[in-house]
Amino acid sequence: MEIYFCTGNKHKLKEYKAILEVAGIKVKKVSAKLIEIQANKLEDVAKEKVKTAYEKIKKPVFVEDAGLFIEALNGFPGVYSAYVFKTIGNQGILKLLNGIKNRKAIFKAVIAFVDENHKIHFFKGCCKGKIAYSIRGNFGFGFDPIFIPKGYNKTFAEDVELKNKISHRKRAIEKFVNFLKRKYLSKS
Repeated sequence: MEIYFCTGNKHKLKEYKAILEVAGIKVKKVSAKLIEIQANKLEDVAKEKVKTAYEKIKKPVFVEDAGLFIEALNGFPGVYSAYVFKTIGNQGILKLLNGIKNRKAIFKAVIAFVDENHKIHFFKGCCKGKIAYSIRGNFGFGFDPIFIPKGYNKTFAEDVELKNKISHRKRAIEKFVNFLKRKYLSKS
């Protein structure tokens, strides 16, 4: 089975390929200029992005939107994670948390998929953890060097295998794969 993924993020594409191809699903990258709306929920952002992607390619396609939600910062950066990373990066987040003991955070991912009947399906994944006190590790991307998943003492950037096993993205992908297997692969 082949599926289309609309993304401009080469790191996300690599993660998706690694996980989906193990399940026998080939990922084909689609490039399309997608506008990210300003919204309070990842689902709303993903929904608008996937509708635009589908309009452009006229084939079943999926997109993903993800965010880092930090408890002490009232969920910031949340849906604005990409912009915040581009502007202040990991160093900026660490500065915002300077002197704050509550380091709890949740990484969330939402996959939005439009099927051949124009129906949108959502698949969500979360990974609880905390923000490190310093940037650690050379793997991963984005906020991976400052996110330590609950029950572990390494950041995602220190242990990419761990990330691929338990991350928010992995959890959303597992739900997506189960859906695809039920909807398409079981009919083969």
